[in-house]
Amino acid sequence: MTRNSLAIIGETRLSQELLELSRGAGLEAVLLADLAELTPTTPLVIETSSSQVEKKKLLLQKLDLALPAPAVIITSCLGFATTLMASWTAKPERIVGFATFYPLGDKKVIELAAGIRTAESAIQSAEQLFKSIGKETFRVKDTPGLTFPRILSLIINEAARSLEEGVATAEEIDVAMRLGVNYPHGPLRWADQIGLDEVLAVLEGLQRETGDDRYRPAPLLKKLVIAGFLGETRGKGFYSYNEGQVKP
Repeated sequence: MTRNSLAIIGETRLSQELLELSRGAGLEAVLLADLAELTPTTPLVIETSSSQVEKKKLLLQKLDLALPAPAVIITSCLGFATTLMASWTAKPERIVGFATFYPLGDKKVIELAAGIRTAESAIQSAEQLFKSIGKETFRVKDTPGLTFPRILSLIINEAARSLEEGVATAEEIDVAMRLGVNYPHGPLRWADQIGLDEVLAVLEGLQRETGDDRYRPAPLLKKLVIAGFLGETRGKGFYSYNEGQVKP
């Protein structure tokens, strides 16, 4: 990677973390909330949203129009398969999917997925980028959520169901998983850290893609997201947080 080569699009904590990691690696990366600020010669973009279909589609289409033909777009595929997202654009060969959860700093690997029409050169550019910020990559099958986010979201979903059904309290569920199977975090506290909307995006994407009822989100998880209780960043999720308790 060279300097002046990366734009990061998004308003998430993951976007901010990617910016810090990129600058720490010597890249002159910029974080943009408004596409109007995008330099039309930018060769590489990371887009981090896990939005609803129409919002995500519009964003990718605008990026596709704004960027030069050789530019690569690395986009979060938490809620959508890469092939689907690429189909929304005029240049599907430049679209690469990636999936991870915040925080990224303690994770050694980033998962990537090529769509059916993704060019080999595009996914190699994504691999080079993540390697330059100290992350290994591996390629997985094109599906919403890929591997780690998919499996963790299913665990969180079952924990949410257990909470809703009164099997145990949130604290008891988290302690059982931390001490019983040596998880680094309890699944409900972990979900609050990730953002409940991100977890919901994976589950809804998998249910939409496969039609399989096992991915049906727990009603409690959906209600919390609808209410705006997304976890740490909003002060409430499965737990409540005091102002200043959580890093932005």
